[in-house]
Amino acid sequence: PLPQTPAYMRGVINLRGAVLPIMELAARLGLPVSELSERSVIIVVNVGERLLGLLVDAVSDIISVTQENIQPPPDVGYDQSRSFIRGLISMESRMISEIALDRLLPELELLAA
Repeated sequence: PLPQTPAYMRGVINLRGAVLPIMELAARLGLPVSELSERSVIIVVNVGERLLGLLVDAVSDIISVTQENIQPPPDVGYDQSRSFIRGLISMESRMISEIALDRLLPELELLAA
């Protein structure tokens, strides 16, 4: 963990000469955090003008999605993780949450980074 940062920020790594902050996605979404395993991976994403590494339990598939496949999330109550959901993707027999990457970091953190 980095000093004076939220608990969901796990540290930094060097990625091709650039310092990449690592966020534990489950912790940021308010979900239970799993122990690191051989299946744990870091997904590199663009958030605003920044690169960010998202530490996740595993990646089971990479899919291409069209806008027609994305539905707005239902308006049922409020919890911390729902505030990060942009939409729901219907794929075969499952629903996948589309995460709004721009909502993961508060605006001030993006400006200070």
